[in-house]
Amino acid sequence: MNTTKSKNTGLGSIRLFGNVRVMIISGLFIAMSIILGKFAHIAIGDSIRISFENLPVIMAGIFFGPFVGGAVGIGADLIGCILKGYAINPIITVGCASIGIISGFMAVLTAKLPLMFKVPVSVLTAHIIGSMIIKSIGLYIYYHTPHEVLMMRIPLYLATTALESLIIYLLLKNKSFSKQLNKITGK
Repeated sequence: MNTTKSKNTGLGSIRLFGNVRVMIISGLFIAMSIILGKFAHIAIGDSIRISFENLPVIMAGIFFGPFVGGAVGIGADLIGCILKGYAINPIITVGCASIGIISGFMAVLTAKLPLMFKVPVSVLTAHIIGSMIIKSIGLYIYYHTPHEVLMMRIPLYLATTALESLIIYLLLKNKSFSKQLNKITGK
């Protein structure tokens, strides 16, 4: 996918909110995030979950920009909490939104880098700020999660970053996928 010629970079990507195809795919990303995070996760004890719930949020940010990525993050967290009967933690919701926003902004800022660098930088930055910092603060404030457990999130999200980066990279390197993505975004 050639993002250097994109008309939808930066703040201009907000126009994708009116694109029906982008809204439909965003709804699918929200559903994927809920399924991966709330229903198809691996629980390790009471406090640690291994899941790929952030993958669709990051994909929305990278593919459609920071605004759509943030909206997908908020939608996935709020709807997922309602479906599972969890109390909504506003700090974790902000963390979910920031994952989509930051991945989108980083994809724009690194648009001139080769894809093999752009994707991991976008995913890693989103996870550091959204998952490792903001969500961990929410877990500590609301649930008094011990520091030792919160520190275990660092290697977990580093490994998750590697797998998610590989998945997104392979999708974007696929010519058919990139062609369809460009049709949707109007690039």
